[in-house]
Amino acid sequence: MRVLVTGCGGYIGTTLTPLLLSRGYKVRCVDWLIFGEDVISHLAGHPGFELVKKDVREVDGSVFQGVDAVVDLAAISNDPAGELDPELTLSINYKARARDAALAKKHGVSRFVLASSCSVYGRQAGVADENTEPNPLTTYAKANLLAEREVLPLASREFAPVALRFATVYGPSRRMRFDLVVNAMTLTAYTEGKIYVEGDGMQMRPLVHVVDVARSVAFVLEQPPDAVSGQVFNVGSDDQNFRIVDIAKAVREVAGGEVVFRGEVDRRSYAVSFAKIKSLGWEPLYRVPEGVRQVYHELLLGHLKPEERWWTVKWYKKVLGR
Repeated sequence: MRVLVTGCGGYIGTTLTPLLLSRGYKVRCVDWLIFGEDVISHLAGHPGFELVKKDVREVDGSVFQGVDAVVDLAAISNDPAGELDPELTLSINYKARARDAALAKKHGVSRFVLASSCSVYGRQAGVADENTEPNPLTTYAKANLLAEREVLPLASREFAPVALRFATVYGPSRRMRFDLVVNAMTLTAYTEGKIYVEGDGMQMRPLVHVVDVARSVAFVLEQPPDAVSGQVFNVGSDDQNFRIVDIAKAVREVAGGEVVFRGEVDRRSYAVSFAKIKSLGWEPLYRVPEGVRQVYHELLLGHLKPEERWWTVKWYKKVLGR
C-alpha cells in the first residue's frame, strides 16, 4: 500500500513515517519542510520513501496518483500559533484539508485519515466523548472542526474518511516540540530546576505519546473500512486525563525541580473518553512518566537541544516575519 502523508516533517509525521515504512508501506511525503530538511534525514535513502517538497495548499491531483491512503497531518499545529494569522490557519487547517480530501476521492484514493484534535471540546463540565457537542475556543480548534465536517460527509463505498481527535501529545521526536505541556515542563525542570504551571493548574487535559499517535494512525488504516468510515475517534486513554498541576508533579518525580505557578488560567479544560477506539482493540503503549523519562534522557545525552525551531509560535513568527 502507498500512503501519502502530508506534514511528514512535523512532530507527528517524523515519527509516523518511519513506523509506516517499517510495516512495509510505501510513503509519499508532501511537506515544505519549514523546520529544516534534517528532520527527515533518518528517512533519506529508504527505498519506500518519496518526498514532494511543496506547500500542501499548492498540490494538484498528480500527487494522489497511485496512492491508496492519505494521512493528512499538515497544519498550523497548536492554539497559540493558530492565532498568529487566523486566515492562514483556516487556509491550511481547514480549506486545504477539505480540498485534499476531495482531490483524493476524485483520484481513486480509498482511505483518508484526518488528523484532528481533542481541542475541539474546548471547555467541558463532564467527560467528553465523540457524541459531545464540540466547543472550540480557538481558531486552531474551529479549523479542525470545520475540516471534520467537510471531510467526513465524503464517505462512500469507495472512499473511507476518518477523523482522529488526538489528545495533547508528548514525547521525543525528530521535529521536537517544547511548546507541548509535558515536554515544556520536562525541559524547564532540566534547564532551570523549575516546572511552570499556568494559573492554578486545575484545568484538565488528556495526553497521549507521539508514538501512540503514530500507532493509532496505522491501526485505523488496517481496520475494515466499514468499521471506521465517516467516523470520529478520540485517541488517548482514560487514565491519561490529567489536571495540569498533576502533570507537573509527574515531571517532578522524574526530573526533580520546583513547581512554580504563574500567569492566567487557560480557558481550555476538558477530560475525554477514549472508550470508542478501545472498543476496536487499540490501546496506547506509553504513559506520561515514560515520556518524561525519554525526553529527560535525550536532554541529558545532548540529543535534544532547546533550538528556537522547537517552539512553534517562535518559529512561525520568524518564518512569517512577525
